[in-house]
Amino acid sequence: MLSIIIPTFNEAKLLPRLLMSLQKQSFRDFEIIIADNHSTDATRLISQKVGAKIVDGGLPAIGRNNGARLAHGEWLLFLDADVVLPLNFLKEAMKEINNSRFSAASCLIKPLSERRIDKFLHSIVNIYFKATETIFPHAPGFCIFAKREIHESIGGFNEKIKLAEDHDYVFRINKVGKFGFLHRVQIPVSVRRLDKDGRFNISVKYLAVEMHLIILGPIYSNIFNYKFGHFT
Repeated sequence: MLSIIIPTFNEAKLLPRLLMSLQKQSFRDFEIIIADNHSTDATRLISQKVGAKIVDGGLPAIGRNNGARLAHGEWLLFLDADVVLPLNFLKEAMKEINNSRFSAASCLIKPLSERRIDKFLHSIVNIYFKATETIFPHAPGFCIFAKREIHESIGGFNEKIKLAEDHDYVFRINKVGKFGFLHRVQIPVSVRRLDKDGRFNISVKYLAVEMHLIILGPIYSNIFNYKFGHFT
């Protein structure tokens, strides 16, 4: 079984698209766990209607860890509410994982947008992810597969980290196991943060985050003013 864990905060607008894409998957051996940070909209009601387990969440690291504690699956899949899975995503991903030596895996990303600038920016990110895969691994927190036993062995996500806890997570996994990117699937993701904060501003912010990780290490304070959750 696969345990799919989704941290949420007021995601009633986008969560139904993800849940619908999960219901349409050809691979069916999974459970859904929603780690909700006390949403004030219909997020929990929507989750209940599809039979998802619900646990209290918090910031993403806390939500993911709380969800993992409820999980029964051999593998965990951490998703964010603003992604949409292609029809055979889980089937193809699990087939590749089962034929690999991965302890954790992610996949390259593509924007839910037809704008050239969005496709260009996401392609740059993909190139960087692949270039640093073995020496300084990164993974988008909105799509990480991990064996439950290795998640538990490293103590899960570091809840003290305020930003880029996903990169820290796979970096630590890669020290005791093997992390890599899947080739059979890509994951479509919303560009809502780019729309809200601006593509130039986000690019500069992410570059600054990367410099901090390389030079100073993990980010334990919210110096980059990064907000988790829904966007109005």
